Amino acid sequence: MKIVIAPDSFKESLTALEAAKAIEEGFSKILPEADCVKVPMADGGEGTVQSLVDATNGRMIEKVVTGPLGMPVQGFFGLLGYQKTAVIEMAAASGIHLVPKEKRNPLKTTSFGTGELILEALNYGVEKIIIGLGGSATNDGGAGMVQALGARLLNSKGEEIEFGGGSLSHLKKIDRTKMDSRLSQVKFIVACDVDNPLLGEKGASAIFGPQKGATPEMVKTLDNNLAHFAKVIFNDLQKDVASIPGAGAAGGMGASILAFLPSELKRGIDIVIQTLQLERHLENADLVITGEGKIDGQTVYGKTPIGVAKLAKKNGIPVIGLAGLIADDTSEVIVEGIDALFSIVPGAVSIDEAIANAYQNLKLTSENIARLLKIKC
Repeated sequence: MKIVIAPDSFKESLTALEAAKAIEEGFSKILPEADCVKVPMADGGEGTVQSLVDATNGRMIEKVVTGPLGMPVQGFFGLLGYQKTAVIEMAAASGIHLVPKEKRNPLKTTSFGTGELILEALNYGVEKIIIGLGGSATNDGGAGMVQALGARLLNSKGEEIEFGGGSLSHLKKIDRTKMDSRLSQVKFIVACDVDNPLLGEKGASAIFGPQKGATPEMVKTLDNNLAHFAKVIFNDLQKDVASIPGAGAAGGMGASILAFLPSELKRGIDIVIQTLQLERHLENADLVITGEGKIDGQTVYGKTPIGVAKLAKKNGIPVIGLAGLIADDTSEVIVEGIDALFSIVPGAVSIDEAIANAYQNLKLTSENIARLLKIKC
């Protein structure tokens, strides 16, 4: 029996690889003859770098970069096992978790550190860079990132504009002559699971600005400034980014990546599936096990368990989903391809207990599922 084990991380308790190991232990205890293939997964959000590094026997690279407030922070990215691909989570350098709540101000926060991580990845000779856009503290349209890459964003005096979405109104000219020449030789794949445009009521500022500290007045300013940025991009680069779906991701970072870099936007789970060649691992499989910390009605919108399940169903393979919490609204999850759902929590316990015992609970649940399969066999 071949069992493909392809979970996401269980947030705050287990990495995807740790979850896969726990599941493997449970199944192997009851079905020692089974061929368990571990493929730690992710959906492009938090934990994607770690999952891809683990799955490919790659390595983590740490780099001190400029944080959202302009102060040094410890950033990181992953170098995959075959050495030619780097994976960057924007949040590692420009994430909202790096800014204390009382200091969150998207008029000031910068994405400069994300650009510094890209430059560091180039030093390793990579040919592809995967960038996850979730969890940003910024609303600068990716201006800080392109400044780090060597682009000059100039005001009417020919001086570099300051950091933050509040400074974009001063932009008069874009000078790309000093951008790192290696960028044109690298393919950028961007994990983007939102289709928000850059501007307007569904744009970066209106939808995501408030969670980054923007007041209603700041939202208006930021939206106007991004509109101005898009106009200068169109005039100087001949790129129209104002209404492209996904351009509003990560405070408008999607717009700058599309305008300044050889790139394409894709759903995060699709990038991970392709990068890890999951379909190849599914060949001749009899069962697929997936899961994450919580499975609910939102899981159908690009989350790992559904991405894995859809590919398994395409290949005619049954799927079991495991989670710490199974919500009431999971009918769509079943419709989309997961055949059975199991909560790994054994009873009425606190969240702290559930997190602390996640490995053992996941192992025991997997063991019991294996016992059921053995009875059926």
